[in-house]
Amino acid sequence: MVSLRGRTLGALLWIFVLSSACSSTDGRTTPDGEQNCPSRFATSVESFAAGPGPTFGQDALPGIVLGPPKGRGAVNGSLDVVSLGNGGSITLGFSPGAIVDGPGPDFIVFENTFYVNGDPDVPFAELAGVEVSEDGEHWSGFPCTATEAPYGDCAGYHPVYANAAENAIDATDPTVAGGDAFDLAELGVPGARYVRITDRVDLTGMNGTFDLDAVSIVNAECP
Repeated sequence: MVSLRGRTLGALLWIFVLSSACSSTDGRTTPDGEQNCPSRFATSVESFAAGPGPTFGQDALPGIVLGPPKGRGAVNGSLDVVSLGNGGSITLGFSPGAIVDGPGPDFIVFENTFYVNGDPDVPFAELAGVEVSEDGEHWSGFPCTATEAPYGDCAGYHPVYANAAENAIDATDPTVAGGDAFDLAELGVPGARYVRITDRVDLTGMNGTFDLDAVSIVNAECP
């Protein structure tokens, strides 16, 4: 286990009030308040535990997974990623912001998936499970058990189109950004300050290792 921040994740009190939201009519946020948030992307790597296998990008942590994604579209995978290794895990923080349960998907995980020969029915998928936490100690996970496409609540099977360096696609808009979107309502969780991504240890071989590009917040709580 490699800790990239030398602190303990203590319990954090959640206060959902209108004055703290980016934009809202019910105490929750929506994507149109982006300009009021310090960041809509991960701001820290809280921990990283590499699994065996590829080590690509690991020497560039933490910066390589912070900020917006650098997607390469439907037929190319980004090289601005870190390989988790087989069964490897990474935990991201979003301070001073947080993810909240709003309308539709609440956050997006970006990998470097592409469609083989441009065929959407044949994704070059590298799967991982996704968990969320308010305090860094208690976790709720989206079930990632599928073994064939479509891969349900796994991350790592949709190409990434948003790339702030090359296009104007909004990385916080799940209708255009690409990546794999997740809705906290599915878990009955009101909000999360941490996201943990864990490579599927049961998947091995050429496309068996998850490569993380970035994570964006769709519905954000702003400080």
